[in-house]
Amino acid sequence: MKVYHGSYLKIDGIDLSKCEPRKDFGQGFYVTGIRKQAVTWANRMGRKFHVNGTVTEFTFFESAFADKKYRTLRFDDYSEAWLDFVVLNRNFDSPIPAHDYDIVEGPVADDKVTARIDAYLRGDITKKDFLDELRYHAPTHQICFCTFKSLLMLEQTDFCGVTRIEETSEHIVEALVAECDLSETVAADLFYNSSTYALLTDISTKNYEKRWREIFDDLKKELQF
Repeated sequence: MKVYHGSYLKIDGIDLSKCEPRKDFGQGFYVTGIRKQAVTWANRMGRKFHVNGTVTEFTFFESAFADKKYRTLRFDDYSEAWLDFVVLNRNFDSPIPAHDYDIVEGPVADDKVTARIDAYLRGDITKKDFLDELRYHAPTHQICFCTFKSLLMLEQTDFCGVTRIEETSEHIVEALVAECDLSETVAADLFYNSSTYALLTDISTKNYEKRWREIFDDLKKELQF
């Protein structure tokens, strides 16, 4: 399974001790099977550190879920069990680590979901109302590698197409800003939610081999600019 990690720098080695605690599934190295999600996070982190964000591609060996050497936990969707687990890991009164799983997979508590979790913890909404809201939330995905042993199931992939996609994307967003009089935020949202971007990141199309101007022209046609 191809998975991705979005950051402000390319990952050359994973040091779990440097990973932040109190995350959804605890302290660990996080990846996602949704490349668009990784790109969004890379762009966000890039703006925070005033650099170009980058996406690192890995291969995750899913056989880990059937291997008895690994303690694993999977949440297929937002659920009461998922909520309780996220609250446990984010609780500052809980020990670190708050669990002994090697690998945990499930949906993400993004900014909007986190705000509603806070409301739930304050007693402003019930657990039932919170979970009902999540039925309409866009699909998200993350896998957390919580132990050094678990990292054996993750292999970095050397693929020049990833770099080409990132470079092309940067050029196109810059062109939207300069030529279409859009803010960077609006330009990024339009591009990363477009069918043109979906085709660009679909490796089977090999669209990443095209000149960025050609892809930009396709985008303008799609957006009717």
